[in-house]
Amino acid sequence: MFTGIVQSIGTLKTKEPFRNGFLFGTQTNASLLKKLKIGSSISVSGVCLTVRNKKGNLFFAEVMPETLKKTTLGEKKIGDRLNVEPSLRVGDDVAGHFVFGHVDAPIYLREKKTEKGNIALVFAIPAQFHHLIALCGSVCLDGVSLTVSHRTKKTCTVSLIEFTAKHTTLGNLKKGDAVNFEADMLARYTHGFFCHSEFRHTAGRRIPF
Repeated sequence: MFTGIVQSIGTLKTKEPFRNGFLFGTQTNASLLKKLKIGSSISVSGVCLTVRNKKGNLFFAEVMPETLKKTTLGEKKIGDRLNVEPSLRVGDDVAGHFVFGHVDAPIYLREKKTEKGNIALVFAIPAQFHHLIALCGSVCLDGVSLTVSHRTKKTCTVSLIEFTAKHTTLGNLKKGDAVNFEADMLARYTHGFFCHSEFRHTAGRRIPF
């Protein structure tokens, strides 16, 4: 589990075929690399991967075929920058929100604009995920915990403060770029609870989920 607070911008240094997928070798800072153990979970641009090995200033993680289908990792090229966060430990600060690293789907940037020194990013949201997005609720985009500042039937908008723009890859996004989207787990579980329980019908009226 993660919090969506990126601790390093890594660089993809190697991408080798491995078991019908790829083995990524990602360069990151020494302090983060020191924390990682073989078998540790790590978020790479919002995707939960497992550290298979470390060598020099690189950690290596397998990207399976199913992950390639559901995320943007298959499109990454040598030299691309990746948001990196080690897994949450008991006692760590939870400064963002709880994140699984289980990506729902790639979503695409529709518009990028500057508002009062901040950057507003407008993303197209597939219809099947719209009900999981709440105004002022949380979403995870490429491993970054963000707050929804506006939503329509087809889009959601998030804002980046200067710090987030500089210390993650999101500040460099361009129109049409894809990011890994994960809905807030609380929204997911709440929706699932009401859709599959006796509480779906209350006082003879159907709850609109």
